[in-house]
Amino acid sequence: MLCCLGVVAQSVTLSSYFTTADVERFKNIFLEPYNDDLSQLELSIYGLTLLGVPLPEPEKICATVKKNVDVNNIESLFQAVYAVSSLKASGKSCDVSLDTAEAKLSSAISSESSTRHILYAVKGLSLLQKKFDGAAVTKALIAALKADDTPFSYSCAFYAASYLPLEEMKKFHEMIEDIVAQADEIDDKYLQFDGGLVPTSTVLYTAYKLCTAANLAPTVAEEKIVKFTNYLISRKYTQTKRESLFLLSAITIMTNNKFHVPVVVSLSSSVSVSAKTPVMQVRVCDLMGKPFDKLTVMADTVRHVDDDAVVLSKKPFSQSPSDQSIYEFDLMNVNPKRGFYRVVLSVSGSRSDAKLLGGAGAEVEVKVTTRVSVDNVELSVADKDQSSVPKANKLQYPNKGTVEADHHQRLILKFSLRDESAKGSMKAHQTFVRLTNIKTKQQVIFVAEEETGASTYKFDLDIGARAKDFKNLSGKYSLDLIVGDAVIENPISWNVADVQLTFHDDPITSTSNQYLYSKKPEITHMFREPEKRPAAVVSSLFTGLVLVPILLLLILWLKLGANISNFPFSLSALGFHAGLVAIFSLYLCYFLHLTMFQTLRYLGLIGIPTFLFGHKLLSGIAARGWKPKERKVD
Repeated sequence: MLCCLGVVAQSVTLSSYFTTADVERFKNIFLEPYNDDLSQLELSIYGLTLLGVPLPEPEKICATVKKNVDVNNIESLFQAVYAVSSLKASGKSCDVSLDTAEAKLSSAISSESSTRHILYAVKGLSLLQKKFDGAAVTKALIAALKADDTPFSYSCAFYAASYLPLEEMKKFHEMIEDIVAQADEIDDKYLQFDGGLVPTSTVLYTAYKLCTAANLAPTVAEEKIVKFTNYLISRKYTQTKRESLFLLSAITIMTNNKFHVPVVVSLSSSVSVSAKTPVMQVRVCDLMGKPFDKLTVMADTVRHVDDDAVVLSKKPFSQSPSDQSIYEFDLMNVNPKRGFYRVVLSVSGSRSDAKLLGGAGAEVEVKVTTRVSVDNVELSVADKDQSSVPKANKLQYPNKGTVEADHHQRLILKFSLRDESAKGSMKAHQTFVRLTNIKTKQQVIFVAEEETGASTYKFDLDIGARAKDFKNLSGKYSLDLIVGDAVIENPISWNVADVQLTFHDDPITSTSNQYLYSKKPEITHMFREPEKRPAAVVSSLFTGLVLVPILLLLILWLKLGANISNFPFSLSALGFHAGLVAIFSLYLCYFLHLTMFQTLRYLGLIGIPTFLFGHKLLSGIAARGWKPKERKVD
């Protein structure tokens, strides 16, 4: 029994549907301008047809088709055929020349075409009431699926196959289960294909269209269908015309097919149930918000969330006389205690042509609320050392009392809360005591704690010890009791008394606001002081040591007999060596007084011509096959 209950509790159900506002929003999307774009015009016509909205401005539609149709483009040609056929179906004519349409569409039924173009051809020929070879279509679709096996490609194949003879349909009907297996599951609640809304909605729509045409039930688990539908409903706020059309087409076929119709169960009444409003209502409808005929709605269990106690089971709901999609039940007949309740419902129907999905294990949550009263209220002032017995002032809601207290005393407030429905004591989630200075409106809030082993609350304020909370500001304070809870109908904010408080020390002047809005000192960045440089003698010595290799180089050149007799006195040679000298001079300037960014800027100006001159010089030497002259040795 527990295992069965666990399975029911984990079943996937639907709780949202397309409202009237959603339908109106989709209508406005499809009525948006299409700006001479035949693809946008097709989406608008298809969407408005699904919603049952007459096509606006048929003359403009016809003129757009005449102006923009491209008879050599399969997609454009199909869109023109579809628009003209839609106008004809609505009683309007459009004299667009489509003499070459049959031949062009028939040519698209080939193994070289994509499934989308084959669909355009098959559907276009059907709209023109022209015949086509079903076996050739099947062969072309199978070849196209080998080239493109994405879910969207399969959805186009399913749609095209719905126009084929029954034997050809069966070949594609067997593919539905394999394609559905490719869907990704999210949070154990949603199923979708990679790519999001468009492939998911098209696969669902075309699969059911094929199954309807073949009169064969889809080989898909019912739980998966509900998860697909859950994903579609979660995307109902899409704004683009294309996604809106695909979503609406899938939702429409899921509300009207021969095999499966998802059921939406949602709470229609307020989440709160009380003695004043004892009836809870649930809405049971299809995805478009339309009611079903002859349904049985049963409350399988109603459980208290806190202690999991079952307060009733197997109680039927009655249909509302004002709305056929509303079912109601008087929950207060079983005298439930306050708190939150989880209601598990089951929906069954008498439809012979389709099976209702998502009606078993549907859950809604309600809360039973009650009215609370404050009783046994005592406000007293006691000495800190308890040298005297405090005198309690009994108060009655909503009357107000007056007391005085100083820093040698304690202020004590006791009270209890009573559940007016259950006629017993109760606890509240929020019990606060607020003290507000009458003059400055400064507030100090404390929590009234529940006394151990008793059904009363107590607020005990040591005035002297908590003086800083009041900034030692003596004067008259308003003492308010605040009681609130999610299951309380009448939250209480009661001005219990005016209290005259006297503190020992002088008032603390608050300068926080003055500091917050006053002018702040200027923030200046402090750079690190440079380190102490060495003496000039040391720097000169090391500079000389750095130059020693250059001196050594010159001596070695003289000893080896280096000469410049082979130096080519050309523009490239002079420019290259002048550039090298300039670069080394720039490095020297960088070490002496230039910054890195200045050096890089100058280096860019010098380096480019040096590179060009050097490239020219080396290229010339390589071209001449230059070799150094041999030096005679005595």
